[in-house]
Amino acid sequence: MFSLGGLDENGKNMFIIEIDKNIFVFEAGLKYADEMTLGIDYIIPNISYLKENKKRIKGIFLTHGHEENIGALPDILPELGGIPIFASKYTIDIVRRELETYHINYDNLREIKAYIPIEIEGIKIFPVNLSHSAPDNFGYAIYTPDGVIFYASDFVIDPLMKGPYKTDIGKLAYIGKQNVLCLLTESCYADKEGFTSPKHRISNLIREALNTTDGRIIFNVLDSHLYRIQELFNEVEKTDRKIIIMGKRLKKIIDSAIENNYLTIDKKIIGDLSNINDKNVVILNANEKEKPYYNIMKIVNGYDKFIKLTNEDTVFLATPIYENSEKTFYHLLDEISKSGASVVTLSSKKYLSHHASSEDLMTMINLMNPKYYFPIRGEYKNQVQNAEVAELVGISKDNIILKENGDVVTIENGVLKEDFEKVTCGSILIDGNSSDDIGEVVLKDREMLSNNGIMIISVTLNKQTKEIISGPEILTRGFVYVKDSYELIKEIKKISEDIIIQNTNGAKYIEYNKIKNTIRDELSKYLINQTGNKPMIITVIQEI
Repeated sequence: MFSLGGLDENGKNMFIIEIDKNIFVFEAGLKYADEMTLGIDYIIPNISYLKENKKRIKGIFLTHGHEENIGALPDILPELGGIPIFASKYTIDIVRRELETYHINYDNLREIKAYIPIEIEGIKIFPVNLSHSAPDNFGYAIYTPDGVIFYASDFVIDPLMKGPYKTDIGKLAYIGKQNVLCLLTESCYADKEGFTSPKHRISNLIREALNTTDGRIIFNVLDSHLYRIQELFNEVEKTDRKIIIMGKRLKKIIDSAIENNYLTIDKKIIGDLSNINDKNVVILNANEKEKPYYNIMKIVNGYDKFIKLTNEDTVFLATPIYENSEKTFYHLLDEISKSGASVVTLSSKKYLSHHASSEDLMTMINLMNPKYYFPIRGEYKNQVQNAEVAELVGISKDNIILKENGDVVTIENGVLKEDFEKVTCGSILIDGNSSDDIGEVVLKDREMLSNNGIMIISVTLNKQTKEIISGPEILTRGFVYVKDSYELIKEIKKISEDIIIQNTNGAKYIEYNKIKNTIRDELSKYLINQTGNKPMIITVIQEI
């Protein structure tokens, strides 16, 4: 077992279990980019290992349809040769829509159901329903010759969550009696005392907003968090308000969820764009995949073609504060306040997302009674806190596995082997529609441009004599204002001209790269000395 993403980080989940040379992949997620990644849209796991061993991959098994678990699929599937993807109907529908968005025709999506086992190469895999904000969220029991490996990435223990949101405690207890070799569970809320339930419910807050607000409410949510959407509809049905669903993607998701009984909604309360300026409407708005808060920020900044924010409106942010996007979130709150609108946010102390707190984890451990315990999903400190929870309920410290991405966990004949093997892992930075890695060099260039600007030196030479015909001309952006820096620009021209003359006079063969590198090096020294800044320097030499 090992992880290509999801350990010592939030998101980018991808866990690999190898049994007798057969590879089973669990999740294929992305991680949201932060303010420091300079234009990067999102980050996915490095799948070099999977590409090298794709003939041994028996399938990708998805727990649910959140981006941290499925978001990398459009980028990695074209490189893996049509391997099967196993998931519930709801998750498969989300994946299909996502692939259609990227114009990827993929015909190996396999819908599975809870409690109906899948057998591949003699290995039985048994999906079990776990409670989460998305319906038909699965945990997977993998039956190996040495015992059961149970993978439970996202879950809460909540007896009030029914139907496709229900955790089947009886099935978990049944699996726990079948010699569980290793249990893998999430760690992000391991430091939270008690059960997550009922702190994951926001019905009271929605009800309060509906009862105390006369104007429009703009409700911002993740489109895959159907449980949150159901809570909203339940409370709005008790009022005379209508809900307007914004965006074709969100409307498709909700229509499909109603059709398949994942949402129970009275369609009479759904309005349309003709109601958008009515005083008592609730406008349902969802975030984009790679740009959290983008759609709501567009409304707040006045760029949405349908919604103009007024001081009578209330913005209800039913989304978490994403890690490393705190600056964006608080800037959004400032902009809402400047508009005069009211804002409702979820206190991180009072309200939690649908993830396992310490008591949820203890309950799962007691049900499974595993020999080995592997904390996954979360920063390393969260994994350590998860390990401490396991120790409290009697798991031996020697049987708790704490690893980072790429570290291989080997169990032979039911015994953990410490061989310190490591596989290639890391991050691929995605910018735009390209699935190619942007890379650290490009980020460095972007950082330099953002910090110090750019300087372009252009010069034209005579093709025969190599004498300077025009230039050097200096163009700067984000460095200095040329008209106010006459002496500096004059010296830059002189340094550049001297270097060009030294390297072209009487030379039979001119090394233009050497000239460009010398200009860059000499000007860098000069500019750091004079200004303290080091812009990106590009020299363009042409002959006519």
